[in-house]
Amino acid sequence: MNEDSGIAEGERDEEPERRLAWRAESVGLAAVDVDDAELLHGWRSDPVAAHEFGLWPSSLTALRERVERDADDDCRDDYLVLLPDGTPIGHIALTGQDMVDGTAEVELMLDPRHRGHGHGTAALDALVDLAFGELPLYRLVAQTHTDNAPALAVLAGSGFVREGVSRAACLHRGRRHDIAVLSLLRPEWEALTRPRAWDA
Repeated sequence: MNEDSGIAEGERDEEPERRLAWRAESVGLAAVDVDDAELLHGWRSDPVAAHEFGLWPSSLTALRERVERDADDDCRDDYLVLLPDGTPIGHIALTGQDMVDGTAEVELMLDPRHRGHGHGTAALDALVDLAFGELPLYRLVAQTHTDNAPALAVLAGSGFVREGVSRAACLHRGRRHDIAVLSLLRPEWEALTRPRAWDA
């Protein structure tokens, strides 16, 4: 106990409990807030993530401004992926939402320490259930490097079908990379036999 303030040591550093926007069996989704910019900046600075996403290094200030700008964008929803104990382990988003055509794109990035444990599939399944179970979307699209085997496996595990390749569509570290284009349609989602997020 700090005698001067009357506040127990460690209480200052405790994060307030986040309000979940969507819950699944093993993860929850909470809306990204401007105060999450530093957390996102750390994940985006990871060399593996930078390579997989083709991210250009940016300052924390620039990212904070982008998070603020994105919060006002009605065509996108950004979420932190949380473990049941509230630990944030990644970022997932539904971007470019077109409610007339019923289309949107999904993005997913996990903290390097939490990759390879099934959290990516759980988060993507939760977002897909949100897109098709609560929104009038019909088609979701995802893109990643053709050599990004972990991302391709997560997408396939969630039912995404590879449509084709955008050849040499990305320049990163002096090399051109092919981009795999995958999609999931509402009827394909309806045919999946896995439990839905709301059944968790």
